[in-house]
Amino acid sequence: MPHSTAADVYDLRIVVIGAGMGGLGTALAFAKKGFKNISVYETASNLGFVGAGIQMPPNVMRVLDRLGVAPEIEAEATDVQATSIRQGSTNEELAHVSMPDIREKYGFPHLTGHRSNLAGSLYNGCLKEPAIKFHFGTSLVNITSFSPKPTLIFRSRAQEEEFTVECDILLSADGIKSPTRSHLLRASHNLTQTEEEDTGQAAYRIMLTREQLAPFPELIKLLDSNTVVRWVGERRHIIAYPVSNHNIYNISTAHPDTNFASATSATYTTKGSKSQMLSVFETFCPLVQDMLNLVPDGEVCEWKLRIHKPLPTWVHGSVALVGDACHATLPHLSQGAAMAIEDGAVLAEVVSEIPVEKIHDGETITKTLKVYELLRKPHCTALVDLATHSGRVLHLGEGKAKEERDKAFKENGKSGSVPDKWASPDVQKMIYANDCVKEARERFGELFASL
Repeated sequence: MPHSTAADVYDLRIVVIGAGMGGLGTALAFAKKGFKNISVYETASNLGFVGAGIQMPPNVMRVLDRLGVAPEIEAEATDVQATSIRQGSTNEELAHVSMPDIREKYGFPHLTGHRSNLAGSLYNGCLKEPAIKFHFGTSLVNITSFSPKPTLIFRSRAQEEEFTVECDILLSADGIKSPTRSHLLRASHNLTQTEEEDTGQAAYRIMLTREQLAPFPELIKLLDSNTVVRWVGERRHIIAYPVSNHNIYNISTAHPDTNFASATSATYTTKGSKSQMLSVFETFCPLVQDMLNLVPDGEVCEWKLRIHKPLPTWVHGSVALVGDACHATLPHLSQGAAMAIEDGAVLAEVVSEIPVEKIHDGETITKTLKVYELLRKPHCTALVDLATHSGRVLHLGEGKAKEERDKAFKENGKSGSVPDKWASPDVQKMIYANDCVKEARERFGELFASL
């Protein structure tokens, strides 16, 4: 067998399943590290950038900057300077947390933007990399081998017969309903079903244009601000912020999952009823009513919010899970996409550390992917749990616990903590200061040796 050279590391055949935020971020991270053979398989026939707003906190902007896509994203995004937490029923401000020094503290801003802008920027970055090849309209059927070389069976809309792909490493970012996760857990732990968990919560996602808001001066003022607003009530809340150069006001809700107009589709979404949406927030203030009434009839969409129980493993053989496939989260910390993109960056970092002489050794690849899991699983699990906790606190009904919460809100973060953990300075420091790539680089040797 010929002696390996350093270039062999970058010749590894990397397969990524899923072209969402995690998949695109993973593919681009590997290309930026110098890997030359990256194939992305996506079930959809095209990316069709849809969706609502998204928050991009400093921890993910740090990664996006390394990937070379931050300027394109920042050009259209809102640089958040404050958050206003309000009582839903009265619009009374419970807390106003200023965030003018986020960029100074953490080196990068906290942005809000359109989801299509983030996905589009990542995709454009991938298209500039000759190493990345996309295969749309292609679904995973089976995984017949996990190690040393994963062997995958795909079905494509472009051909009748299923086909087989062999790779060196499979990284699967195929979402909350991940088929790869099912195959992986069956092979590693003989689990016949995934431990998915219904949270009992759903969300409306709404985007209102400047033209729609024009008759309402108070709403235009919010659109022109750099402030994220959260209206809280019993078992429900609304979060809203400007995107797309302050031309669109993004509104997202969380509320009890009891008002679906029909059975959910395969994507956990359903066409909702405007009257039902209004009834969910009927106790909220007139300003909120004005916003919700602007949503055109027939354009109400509702999402089920789901997570899954912590998995026994994220890795089996030369296969690893990424993003929602292994740590789906409630949106209350605004870290879902950020964690998925960070996962990809960490994977590219650790795989590039594989010793040259071990590059085709299945056991070494497995251990390397396990280092990724050791780096990411405790951190992501903590954030998933914190998002769930924050949702419970935001949704308190009348009583002593709510009184204590509102008293804490009124301190405006002066104590270093805010009940809404997304806006809490102590939580921000824990998450925003975390440089996942630097940590991977510094701890790889120690963690690899521990396995």
